[in-house]
Amino acid sequence: MSKKLTKRSDDYSKWYNEIVAKADLAENSGVRGMMVIKPYGYAIWEKMQAELDKMFKETGHENAYFPLLIPKSYFSKEASHVDGFAKECAVVTHYRLKNGEEGEGIVVDENAKLEEELIIRPTSETIIWDSYRKWIQSYRDLPLLINQWANVMRWEMRTRLFLRTAEFLWQEGHTAHATKAEAIEEAQKMQGVYAEFAEKFMAMPVIKGTKTESERFAGALDTYTIEALMQDGKALQAGTSHFLGQNFAKAFDVKFTSNEGKLEYVWATSWGVSTRLMGALVMTHSDDNGLVLPPKLAPIQVVIVPIYKTDEQYEAISEKANQITKELRKLGISVKFDNRRTHKPGWKFAEYELKGVPLRIAIGPRDLENGNAELARRDTLTKEIVKQEELTERISGLLVEIQENLYKKAYDFREDHITEVNSFEEFKEVLDKKGGFISAHWDGTTETEEKIKDLTKATIRCIPLDAKEEEGICVFSGNKSSKRVLFSKAY
Repeated sequence: MSKKLTKRSDDYSKWYNEIVAKADLAENSGVRGMMVIKPYGYAIWEKMQAELDKMFKETGHENAYFPLLIPKSYFSKEASHVDGFAKECAVVTHYRLKNGEEGEGIVVDENAKLEEELIIRPTSETIIWDSYRKWIQSYRDLPLLINQWANVMRWEMRTRLFLRTAEFLWQEGHTAHATKAEAIEEAQKMQGVYAEFAEKFMAMPVIKGTKTESERFAGALDTYTIEALMQDGKALQAGTSHFLGQNFAKAFDVKFTSNEGKLEYVWATSWGVSTRLMGALVMTHSDDNGLVLPPKLAPIQVVIVPIYKTDEQYEAISEKANQITKELRKLGISVKFDNRRTHKPGWKFAEYELKGVPLRIAIGPRDLENGNAELARRDTLTKEIVKQEELTERISGLLVEIQENLYKKAYDFREDHITEVNSFEEFKEVLDKKGGFISAHWDGTTETEEKIKDLTKATIRCIPLDAKEEEGICVFSGNKSSKRVLFSKAY
């Protein structure tokens, strides 16, 4: 296997694309802007999905499923929402094909035009709130805590595998509450769930904050975000949670009878993360040798590679490898014994290094004789000799250590790339030479935010939840500011 990749320092974008392709995560399909997620990539997504789903259910949410196609009229009911997605919508206009005349092949049947066009969901607020109108009558029906695992479509013109594709997989939570306070609490709680998942499972440190008015989700009164920093110094929005107020309840006439007997509109939230997290995982930890996976999300946590010359050696090593595999699986550790006789050990070593398997065990005849095994770590590329009777315990400890090491490395990088600036010249210099998050005072106006974006391509990633109140001067306008916000170029 050829494992040579473009170096990150030479061309970060090319390096990323090569890892996604060569590590068998995904590939472009025959439809422009849409990807095929390959089995290894999908296995990582399944582990993400399983952990998130467990966290959602632990916080009281239930899964449901809603239609892929949404009547166009539904979108016109909430003006700011449709305005936010209008340019990204794919529209179904006909419902039938037919054989064309004179050898034209298959054509759209012009007589099969829909009475009302249907939109392939870019997000599901409108179709879901139409259902909620029927489900919610009384305060006894609240809170309604629903999540959906689905695919959505946003007609992106410039696409990139996982990070920005026309179709992607995600989950979208949609909740209804009796009071404003409960809805805000829900939106903040789910931001916390996303942050916990990113840090505990992805080993990816994030900053929790709120979006500015211009960066909020279409139709939201507040958007809570988690922002991560990639190795090239660009930020990535890893998850968002939105307080929607009563906008959708009023648009779809979702009312309930309160405990006091009054008819009131419910309060709403929505929240979601997508396969964009796969791109975040690649860019947070991987190196010039390939993918690096945190153990908690690795489809294969340990791989065993036999080294042998004769059939007799192969049989003896296989017996030991199968024994080790059983012992590790009893502990819930995912193990693969690569017993393929069509590939040499060196080729396998390169393959699993490229695919980011956290630990590799190599066993040869001499190891068998001495009761040893060679253990190689993917995160540090170091090796050690371990007694076979100590192997299970050592591996259990190392998987924890690797998970913690990856988080610490990413955290230290992030902290080293948060820079406070006090002038626009300093702002531009840090942005060009260092990158990362720039902590700067902002006067709170959309006009200043847009001018900075036009001049530098940097956006306000968030107003950190822990931002200190302090008097300052806006880095661009010179007007008064009450706190620092985080700017960065972003994906």
